[in-house]
Amino acid sequence: MNYQVQKNTLYVGGLAEEVNEAILHAAFIPFGDIKDVKTPLDQATQKHRSFGFVTFLEREDAAAAMDNMDGAELYGRVLTVNYALPERIKGGEQGWAAQPIWADADTWFERQQQEEEFQRLQAENRAAMEAAEELRRKQMAQDREGEKEDDTTEVKDDPMAQAEAEALQQNNK
Repeated sequence: MNYQVQKNTLYVGGLAEEVNEAILHAAFIPFGDIKDVKTPLDQATQKHRSFGFVTFLEREDAAAAMDNMDGAELYGRVLTVNYALPERIKGGEQGWAAQPIWADADTWFERQQQEEEFQRLQAENRAAMEAAEELRRKQMAQDREGEKEDDTTEVKDDPMAQAEAEALQQNNK
């Protein structure tokens, strides 16, 4: 999927257990004014999940922090610093947290109707093609029957053709 990158929010991965939001803030403050620092917690252990997000007020500050801190060491662990992707919620086709799950229901129904219409048209087209093919087969069969009838009438009218037909019959016996 194509996610829109948030240019002033950084994802910081590879955090040591000792790192908290205050330490993360202190590590990134040299690059500019920080709007927010978050370290999501694991519900079971109530400890951070070894990553966090740092949101700067200015995009340029976030770019400078990413350039300088990606691959840097903090509390003995190497950091991975990238632009953050938007938060996603479970459900909903687009998965953006800014939209409720049911926001894409109308487009889903429209797509379903379009798919059903497409399948109906395909079935009609297939039936028309089969009918045309059957008609063509019947026409060819009639043409072949007409050719056979024409051959016998030619043989009856033409004495030379009659003689050839008799010779062929004798050779086949």
